[in-house]
Amino acid sequence: MLTTSWKKPLLTASMATMLAFGSLLVPAADVFAAQIGTATVQSGVNMRTSPSTSGSIIRMVKKGENLVVLEKTNSYWYKVQDSSGQIGYVSTSSQYLNVTLSSSSNGSTSTSTGTNATIVKSVNFRTGASTSASSMGYLSANEKVTIISVPNSYWYQIVDSKGRTGYVSSQSQYITVTGSLPSSGGSSTSTGSSSSSGSTSSGSSSGSTTETDASRAALIEKVIATGMKYLGTPYEYGSDRNTTTTFDCSDLFRQMYLEGIGLKLPADSRGQGEYVKSKGNAVYDWHQLKRGDILVFMDYKGSKASDYAGIDKSTQRISHDAIYLGDGKILHTYSKESGGVKITSIEGTHWEYRFIYGGSVI
Repeated sequence: MLTTSWKKPLLTASMATMLAFGSLLVPAADVFAAQIGTATVQSGVNMRTSPSTSGSIIRMVKKGENLVVLEKTNSYWYKVQDSSGQIGYVSTSSQYLNVTLSSSSNGSTSTSTGTNATIVKSVNFRTGASTSASSMGYLSANEKVTIISVPNSYWYQIVDSKGRTGYVSSQSQYITVTGSLPSSGGSSTSTGSSSSSGSTSSGSSSGSTTETDASRAALIEKVIATGMKYLGTPYEYGSDRNTTTTFDCSDLFRQMYLEGIGLKLPADSRGQGEYVKSKGNAVYDWHQLKRGDILVFMDYKGSKASDYAGIDKSTQRISHDAIYLGDGKILHTYSKESGGVKITSIEGTHWEYRFIYGGSVI
């Protein structure tokens, strides 16, 4: 009995210590049990308290840091945990994070077995073989994918590492083929297919149109990638066109096009709106917009559709513009209170009711 009596107070003290500092004794695997993957920071990005650019900034996570991905909250934000245990939200943009999802996070494996291509750099993943097709998101550089069909010379139909099927540009700057390709499909639609009038379509003209679409898409992705890195940049009316510390709406798009592809747009929203019209491709239904198109808006009259009833928009002054991302989302900046550069939904909001027209500047 003498050999065990001294252990009781020691054991009691030890248990008290363990309870007091229990968080220090929890295995790392338990702390991160809810993770769906991991991520390495590619470029400094703000970690926020909520999945919005209006969420307070916790801190900026630095290039090279490793994060645990807890969930994909939506198409634009990951919920993450850093090495100190701090939890917050960061952008899903591939320019900021290189994410590796666990095989159990989406019900499919992430193995590269059977793949025949590798993504070279971030590229849009679409629902159809066209730049007007909806974007499903971006594929990351070095992601292994499987090409399952070749609808034409400009697109591949693929299965990504998450098991999703979609389309990507076949340009070598975006994807490199590492194995054998399936037989080409869809050629009949571009060479000698019959039209309703009985005439045949020219393969060369179809290819030329598709090539133009692919070239435009590549330019637009550069422009949008430039804009995405400015998410959260503060708003300032009449911002200095020679700096990127603040933006107003037209300054943002001027910077995006100038920095992204070297195209210098007019300095104000009305000038940019006129530039769209001068290209001869303005549309007056926002549902017809393509990714990268500029939208222009009239003054705010209220939050309801009825507030804009009976207004002849062709007579209204342009007071704001935005850039269309697809799927009813726009990128823009309009007030300090809104959090600066941000992504907003247009449908069913005053932005939809204020929309005048939009179109491409390329």
